[in-house]
Amino acid sequence: MSVEKTEVLVIGGGQAGLAVSEHLGNAGIEHLVLEKDRIAERWRSHRWDSLVANGPAWHDRFPTLEFEDYEPGDFVPKEKVADYFVKFAEHINSPIRCGVEVKQVTKNEGGPGFVAETSDGVIEARYVVSATGPFQQPVIPAVVPDDAGVEQMHSTGYRNPDQLPEGAVLVIGAGSSGVQIATELMRAGKKVYLSVGPHDRPPRSYRGRDFVWWLGVLGLWDMATPEQGKEHVTIAVSGAYGGYTIDFKQLAADGMTLVGRTESYENGKMVFGDDLAQNVADGDANYLSVLDQADAYIERNGLDLPEEPEAREMLGAPDCVTNPLSDLDLKEAGVGSIIWATGFKTDFSWLKVNALDENGNPNHQRGVSSEPGVYFVGLPWLSRRGSTFIWGVWHDAKYLADHIATQQGYLKHHKAHPPETKAAAE
Repeated sequence: MSVEKTEVLVIGGGQAGLAVSEHLGNAGIEHLVLEKDRIAERWRSHRWDSLVANGPAWHDRFPTLEFEDYEPGDFVPKEKVADYFVKFAEHINSPIRCGVEVKQVTKNEGGPGFVAETSDGVIEARYVVSATGPFQQPVIPAVVPDDAGVEQMHSTGYRNPDQLPEGAVLVIGAGSSGVQIATELMRAGKKVYLSVGPHDRPPRSYRGRDFVWWLGVLGLWDMATPEQGKEHVTIAVSGAYGGYTIDFKQLAADGMTLVGRTESYENGKMVFGDDLAQNVADGDANYLSVLDQADAYIERNGLDLPEEPEAREMLGAPDCVTNPLSDLDLKEAGVGSIIWATGFKTDFSWLKVNALDENGNPNHQRGVSSEPGVYFVGLPWLSRRGSTFIWGVWHDAKYLADHIATQQGYLKHHKAHPPETKAAAE
């Protein structure tokens, strides 16, 4: 059986894999990118129809290629984001091969590097980069039984309001996906219950600048680790409808019923925690903290940006927050569907080398794993807060490509200058 060989095998052809490919190509390093579906497939088939990028076009892109046909402040639709990555692969002449799934990666016992068993044969590589990203396996907590008489789906299965059965909808999870889906359903005339957990909610823009700009100049994208206690706190932000600040009190005023964090299901009822008021208050405090930091930055740097006092005006707490539901009888409330916007888990069971910890999670420092020659890219907080964003993964990819180039340099030196034997030295 013939075995294909390459210097670097990059697994995953989304934004992370393509970013690595660009930097490896610029360094003249031979490599191959494998993608089991199409380029950036998750943007096309794992997202709802109306999704747009959460950041403006000037920011949510690679530094070396701009979006065509969009203004810098536009929020690009998901299909056009996927098209952008296809064009980017062409732009960098990436050696990407689609429709090839990697079954497992093991050490090359007969030589250096690793062996990848794929749906298209065996490939040997000295270095392996896992660029499969964080959105691998949708998580639906085992809370509501299948025979509860309500349709359940993960946010990755939701496409548009017309696909749902008659009745109200319970959306569980108030990060960007959950709140955007809940808002779309409410605008379509659905009665919506939104289960709200701990979250951050930055202003969409403030004093003429988008929040991504503020996080940049304030150094918040470069935070190396999340604040203590906020490791799993979601960010509620949206580029939908031209971009707007998510305000849970406003959603309630518009007709959405907010409930606390979902805890359990008992006798046909969803049971919620008593944390709703605190979660909303903490989200408001996070919002105001960004405004405070922005104002201080403007004053300190003498910037001429328009004042925006109305940004600090807050609605009063709605009744669903001051008198929150402790439970919800799904049948009595007419709930026909539940959408779980509850995130994802990773699966690295195919990576059968010493690059994972005891829980099966990547064991790495800034993407360089505990297994020499194996790398990770595209994971949350890989090196900073911005690591999962398009521009952030590009910078992480450069660091890893440079690391690979450095390792190659040591090997070239070894071949060019073999160690002297003791006899030769004498």
